[in-house]
Amino acid sequence: QVQLVESGGGLVQPGGSLRLSCAASGFTLNNYVIGWFRQAPGKEREGVSCISRSDGSVYYADSVKGRFTISRDNAKNTVYLQMNSLKPEDTAVYYCAAYFTTNQHGCLMTTTPPLYDYWGQGTQVTVSS
Repeated sequence: QVQLVESGGGLVQPGGSLRLSCAASGFTLNNYVIGWFRQAPGKEREGVSCISRSDGSVYYADSVKGRFTISRDNAKNTVYLQMNSLKPEDTAVYYCAAYFTTNQHGCLMTTTPPLYDYWGQGTQVTVSS
């Protein structure tokens, strides 16, 4: 069964850190671009970061640049999102997603038309004092 499972969310104070994990089962992540998205209540889903298959290319939304770091460990079939200096406006449900590509360079965050093949169930991140 193909599955993406996020973990690592929780409640953290402003300025704190969390590391989200996205573990894949049923398929091999190293053939896929991985993206992290988030959706806050009443807001549209936002692309946060993505990482290419193998050339190390990454993308960050301006709102998280310099605070979040995406990485992948293909041996563990897992992608991580290290989130530092968290702000209340980072509060959202965070989702990881994957799309297959033969292109080893770059990554895309577009979801229209549908690009990402697989989505996780999401993990809640709440930043509050």
